[in-house]
Amino acid sequence: MNIVLWIIAGVLAAAFAAAGAMKLTQPKEKLAASGMAWTEDFSPGMVKLIGALEVLAAIGLILPAALGIAPVLVPLAALGLVLIMLGAIVTHARRKEAQVIGVNVVLLLLAAAVVWGRFGPYSFGS
Repeated sequence: MNIVLWIIAGVLAAAFAAAGAMKLTQPKEKLAASGMAWTEDFSPGMVKLIGALEVLAAIGLILPAALGIAPVLVPLAALGLVLIMLGAIVTHARRKEAQVIGVNVVLLLLAAAVVWGRFGPYSFGS
């Protein structure tokens, strides 16, 4: 199970590092034109903040455990992603973008699995 949790964390880290970097480096208008229509409902600063939080969570899923420094940050980063995905689900539901909600739910469940495993029976302290 430890290996499964590492794989899930790695997949989440890659996905959120890429998505967050895109939000940090692209103007809001370009993001909206590329399929992220939800950005129209947020200020450019808020879009950048979401991107920064995603990049920080991606780093927090891997680096603390890999370096053995404050590995409790791993489940906390995953918990942060659960909260971000809850916000994404609400945003897409309000915009009636049902097709995107499925992806958000899958990402939420994967992040929740890391929270459960790393705070619970497969924590780095045990």
